[in-house]
Amino acid sequence: MNIFGIGLPEMGVILVLALLVFGPKKLPEIGRSLGKAMKGFQEASREFQDEFKKEAEQISKTVNSTMEAKLEPPAPKALTAEPSDSDDASAAKEEETAEVVMPTEEDAVESPQQG
Repeated sequence: MNIFGIGLPEMGVILVLALLVFGPKKLPEIGRSLGKAMKGFQEASREFQDEFKKEAEQISKTVNSTMEAKLEPPAPKALTAEPSDSDDASAAKEEETAEVVMPTEEDAVESPQQG
């Protein structure tokens, strides 16, 4: 018989020491309270294991279940006038002819001297 790594001879020595320290009147009360504490610990441990198993099953169901992918319908386009081909051509011509000239530092220095 081996309980918590303690053999029968060690268990007997512990019981004799407990009897001497606590006395015959207190020993049954201490045993009862230890038994209740161990029972409560076992129940809490069992509840924890059950919750853990439930969560693991739920996760495995989620992972193993097939996922449905649904495409959303395209959003309606805004009501704007669509450019025609002639508008595109005129816009391209404007881009070609419009040229932006940025003044350089030399231009800024030369202009006060000219005046």
